[in-house]
Amino acid sequence: MPAALVAALSAVTPAEWLAVALAVGYLLLAIRQNPWCWAFAITSAALYLVLFSRAGLVMQAALQVFFVAMAIYGWRQWRGSAGREPARIGRWPLRRHALAAVAVAVVTVVNARLIADDGAGLVPYADAATTWGSVLATWLVARKLIENWFYWIGIDLVAAALFWSQGLHATAVLYVLYTVLAVRGYQAWGRDERTQATVHA
Repeated sequence: MPAALVAALSAVTPAEWLAVALAVGYLLLAIRQNPWCWAFAITSAALYLVLFSRAGLVMQAALQVFFVAMAIYGWRQWRGSAGREPARIGRWPLRRHALAAVAVAVVTVVNARLIADDGAGLVPYADAATTWGSVLATWLVARKLIENWFYWIGIDLVAAALFWSQGLHATAVLYVLYTVLAVRGYQAWGRDERTQATVHA
């Protein structure tokens, strides 16, 4: 492991390590479709709200508030409520994904221009893009739509570069791991979707 990476990781605060551990726990449980993933999501988001605020990532900090709200919604969807069955794995048609992608792109540009300072470069755009992309992807997770994993692969790669540039090195490494786990998540949900189709045929 390069010396620079070792030095960067050794400087990571205990709060960031805890947020990372909880976030990994969330994703591993989400891959297994375990509703307790949402409890991990709430705790991790609360920690990241503070960490991102201190790092000057305004949109990433605001995103954590949304994550908490979506975690509550996801818990209800995955467990079922008011006589409804728990959510099952589903898919969106391609046209709906195209419309969602255009909407995210437009909101990203507008948002980035509102928060950008002179000389900020691409950081506000990466911040806004990963934020609004995460909003969409988290909604897809809560609704158990399998395409969420494709969105997360792209979002996580961009986020890893963004967080490393802002000094959140453990979180950057986490998002590289997220990318790998997102591939694993798609494979696992794909198998479960086929089993689900057989059971409900």
